[in-house]
Amino acid sequence: MQNPEAIFKIIKNNNCPLYELDDEFRLKGLALSVEENKATCITLAADMKEVLALCKTIEASGINNNKEATFDCSGCTGKIRLIYEKPGDAVFKKTGSPDSSVKKHDDDISATANLLSNFSMFQALDKPSIKDIVSSLKLKKFPPGHLIIRKGDPGINLFIIVSGKVEILGDDELTITFLEKGEVFGEMSLLSGEPVGATVKAVEITKVLFISGKDFRKILNRFPSLQMYFARLLARRLAQTNIVRSEEFASGMVGKLSEMPPTELFQTLHQNQKTGILNLMQLSKGSAELVFRDGELIRAVFGENSGQPAFFELLKEKEGRFKFIPGLSAHQAEGNPIADFMWLLMEGLNKIDEDNGD
Repeated sequence: MQNPEAIFKIIKNNNCPLYELDDEFRLKGLALSVEENKATCITLAADMKEVLALCKTIEASGINNNKEATFDCSGCTGKIRLIYEKPGDAVFKKTGSPDSSVKKHDDDISATANLLSNFSMFQALDKPSIKDIVSSLKLKKFPPGHLIIRKGDPGINLFIIVSGKVEILGDDELTITFLEKGEVFGEMSLLSGEPVGATVKAVEITKVLFISGKDFRKILNRFPSLQMYFARLLARRLAQTNIVRSEEFASGMVGKLSEMPPTELFQTLHQNQKTGILNLMQLSKGSAELVFRDGELIRAVFGENSGQPAFFELLKEKEGRFKFIPGLSAHQAEGNPIADFMWLLMEGLNKIDEDNGD
């Protein structure tokens, strides 16, 4: 086959810095065409001889199973796997390719516009306006556990959840809330100009449409209804954040062990006859959980230890975070105190003195 023309699509993406899953490439002769607004990868361009040889093999062998017609790039900081689409089956057909491409593009825009019209962000807009916005959106898929944006990073994009679920995490990875299909995130930093205020993590396979901050601001200027939507959204989220913070500060049960040592923290819960679960994180041996009922300690777990040994080990911790969650279910409240609290505390301090003396 001389100067073959073929379409390759990314079917596997392992942290490629330039391309995304389902991106397509057209190879004609020695010329590699990439999608609009995407840079040409030098590594991929250098792999052209192997791609050409693969195309010739495919055409000569008459392979019908595209799973056999795959190609891995040489790799850099990331790596992609592509699959060959035969000219007759590819989106960009050799004959009539402009018409096929335009039709598919129009169909994709219409389908996306229909989906977005059900989302609260777009309900005040008509279909032509939504279609206009769709042209600025890009689709991306994230696996479970992937950090989509990190707290403290500069705000770059606005994200719209198409499917899946994300978790919003505050300080020390404490959960603030969850967002699902139709909801947006990333807007606060774009509107305020401040760094991202929370980490966003995919809880399950999540698809998002995203738009750059520059294009987002242009769209806001063009559509006053979107300005109103985001003004209300920003006010609502700021109010929610302030409520959460005020509740935390009022209870005094969220903080750092460096500022409130274990002895002081445990005594505070005991003296105020608190009932609930105390979670301690980022400790030397992982996390710990203590259960208080009316100020008495009824359970303690830290690393491989439980009961009194766990409590004694926790008294030695100097760094970490804590959060107290008030209230217990009937099942959680069952059980007798581990021991008299003041005896536990004094015994633990004596053990620390003995260890220091040795």
